[in-house]
Amino acid sequence: MQGRNMSTIESMSPNKPARKKALIWVALLFAAIIALGGSLYLLVVPGLSSARDEPPAVEVSVATWLLHRSVPDEARRSVNPLGADPADITAGRDLYREKCEVCHAYDGGGKTTIGAGEYPRPPALRSAAIAATPDGELFYHIRNGIRNTGMPAWNLPDHQIWQLVSYIRKLPQVAQMAADPSAASSPQTSPHYVGSVACKGCHEGVYARWSKTRMANVVRDPREHPDAIIPDLSKPDPLLTFTRDDIALVYGSRWKQRYFKKVGDDYFVFPAQWDVAHKTWRRYFVANGTDWWSTLYPPDNFQRPTGPLCDGCHSVNYDIATKTVTEWNVGCEKCHGPGEAHARKPLRDNILNPARFDYVHANDACIQCHSQGQPLKNPILGKYYDWPVGFDVGKNLADYWKLEEHKLGETTFTHFPDGTAHKNRMQGNDFVGSLMYARGVTCFSCHDPHGGDNFAMVRKTGNALCLDCHGPNAQAGPHAPSVEAHTHHKAGSPGNECIACHMPKVADTISDQKVRSHTFHFVTPGDTEALKIPNACNLCHTEKSTEWAKAALESWPDRSPWRMSR
Repeated sequence: MQGRNMSTIESMSPNKPARKKALIWVALLFAAIIALGGSLYLLVVPGLSSARDEPPAVEVSVATWLLHRSVPDEARRSVNPLGADPADITAGRDLYREKCEVCHAYDGGGKTTIGAGEYPRPPALRSAAIAATPDGELFYHIRNGIRNTGMPAWNLPDHQIWQLVSYIRKLPQVAQMAADPSAASSPQTSPHYVGSVACKGCHEGVYARWSKTRMANVVRDPREHPDAIIPDLSKPDPLLTFTRDDIALVYGSRWKQRYFKKVGDDYFVFPAQWDVAHKTWRRYFVANGTDWWSTLYPPDNFQRPTGPLCDGCHSVNYDIATKTVTEWNVGCEKCHGPGEAHARKPLRDNILNPARFDYVHANDACIQCHSQGQPLKNPILGKYYDWPVGFDVGKNLADYWKLEEHKLGETTFTHFPDGTAHKNRMQGNDFVGSLMYARGVTCFSCHDPHGGDNFAMVRKTGNALCLDCHGPNAQAGPHAPSVEAHTHHKAGSPGNECIACHMPKVADTISDQKVRSHTFHFVTPGDTEALKIPNACNLCHTEKSTEWAKAALESWPDRSPWRMSR
């Protein structure tokens, strides 16, 4: 028995080395796995959460393959029910700008601050891959989102999602670095003007208000409007050398009124104008040393046609070659551009609206006429023009027009020494140098270009207009507990009005009639002493001296002595 057991043990003993060897291999394999796992961990895990790196091509290919196959067949086969209706595409564009553009960019390229930092990156929506993706699949992804990406599920009505799909198919083209050879040979259609009457059918209320404004009535034909002529022409006056029958057009009605005679296809201004405020005749002649163009035309009103010197601002679409207009006066298309396409099919996208422009181009809609300046190129077709020939609101005014230059310290026909406008029709010159303009305020922040019951078409009267943005102790001022504390004048008095001090009447128009400055800068009596610039205090307190006004301001404890004493 004992021998047999010993025999059995001896027969098993040769397996011990093999088993030991197996255990060693297992241990080595385990160690290798641990080492490999550790190496992979150190290689992959640190930084794995970072979205900075570009996804590997393999990862993109696999993810794209899985994404396409995650869409149910029924959803992929869905057809956009909207077709290519421009109204739906426009609506889709508005939705895209509101919800998608922040990641996908305006052109679908995804090159935005957020899009560039997402993982995976937003797809290029104008790429061939997206073009080949069925509408139904795009709809599915917009509605349901995409897991583990920056694409959320949008809870929008089906109609709006289809509008987004429609717009994605019509994303804007980006600028080409090289010219498109086909562009030169393709016919270009010029936009057409149709006149303000074409706008009346849809915009009846706005048209009714505008038609009563001076903008709509600055130039009138006395044959169509017998009441256009203000003075009684039957009363003799040494300056009155013409009759009603001689007058082809009447210009103006607020400050002065001038009268145009037609000779051939040109208009010329008679040498007498009516002073509306004083109800008297005054000579009209632009003398040398006043307007820049005065020496470039003969010193004779009947050799100075209104076409080059006036009509571009008093009409819509003045054609310098044919000397014709679409309509006289500041019509709808002066500010909104050619309206033929919009009149035919009214869409938000086929008409210009300065309210949607940036503040520079929005203000240029007004500055094109309410400024003193010169075209960048003069003469044009042999004549010197005093308005921005070739400009319309769809273009950059600075490419056609330069504002009148001024050297600080000099008093000229156009400027006071500090650069403030010295004459009428320079609101734009004033405004572009103001803090209001720098902060993005537009002309129509304060004025309603379509008209209203208030003087100068302001949106509100008195201080109410200014207090929409300003207020006692507000960031924008005034820095005082009340308007009265700021002005040091009683409520309801002329001196308590914001415009009395910040928009004084200093710019000449005719005789002693002045129009308001648009710099919004407060001119101190000290400025008057040093630079001979009118100050608001003495414009009201005419019986007082500049020294009195300066001393009064210096006595106000809430005023900077450094400003008041300069």
